[in-house]
Amino acid sequence: MSDHKSISNDLNDRINKIRAILLDVDGVMTNGRIVLDFKGREVKFFNVQDGMGIYIARKAGLIVGIITGRDSDVVRHRARELNIDFLSQGAKNKLKPLEEFKKKFNIEDEEICFVGDDLLDLPIMVRCGLPVSVRNGRDEIKENSKYVTGAEGGFGAVREAIELILKSQGKWEGLIRKYKEI
Repeated sequence: MSDHKSISNDLNDRINKIRAILLDVDGVMTNGRIVLDFKGREVKFFNVQDGMGIYIARKAGLIVGIITGRDSDVVRHRARELNIDFLSQGAKNKLKPLEEFKKKFNIEDEEICFVGDDLLDLPIMVRCGLPVSVRNGRDEIKENSKYVTGAEGGFGAVREAIELILKSQGKWEGLIRKYKEI
């Protein structure tokens, strides 16, 4: 991960406006592999540190949502487990759920960080205040991002984006202090 103290003024200005983080699932919260068992049941592998990052983000007051192109019971379960504030699945056009999210939480484009990896994510990425690509994102996604994670999707990229935001906003140390006091 890049040192948060060495980020550009433009990136820092964008980060300081962030009130919400929206995530894609396959290739961002997971490594992009979709595993089907012999009965056709879907299995996904989520990163525990990403999950802790989402928990910390919510503790710090960020709104956390998921907008994904696939519909999956596994994702529904994970979203419940993490107390995700907003979940939209089966969205081939992600702009409609983006507008629902903005209306529900009274939030503007520039207050949203979106973490994506592939072409379905591009319409949100060109509108949001902080578009982030995972390291293994497609070239078109990286080119339209303000930050590219050092971690690949499913291997800590979500946590990295969350830490970037919380450290830049000056919220990280207070959260860490609380863990030291437990």
